[in-house]
Amino acid sequence: MTDVRVERSETLSRAEAAVWLQALSTALAKGGDVRLPVGGVTVAVHVPDKVRAEFEIEVEGDQVEIELEFSWRTTAVPEPSDDEAATEPVDEAWQV
Repeated sequence: MTDVRVERSETLSRAEAAVWLQALSTALAKGGDVRLPVGGVTVAVHVPDKVRAEFEIEVEGDQVEIELEFSWRTTAVPEPSDDEAATEPVDEAWQV
């Protein structure tokens, strides 16, 4: 597969942002391809059964930034054993 990078930054209404999140959510829930509208075109990628997820929230002054990042390999890789798997503690009680 050829390396590809699509990057776009734009201001969206809440409804438009919800369309992106809904498309991604549906693909994660059901599997298959996710199709995202990006600048007048649609970008489609296959979502496998397992993905890596990262979450970051940053509040600085009157600016709030939330980053959700999902990544995966396009080729199969062996899963780590329980001894090799590193997990970070989850803080269930946070608030902004």
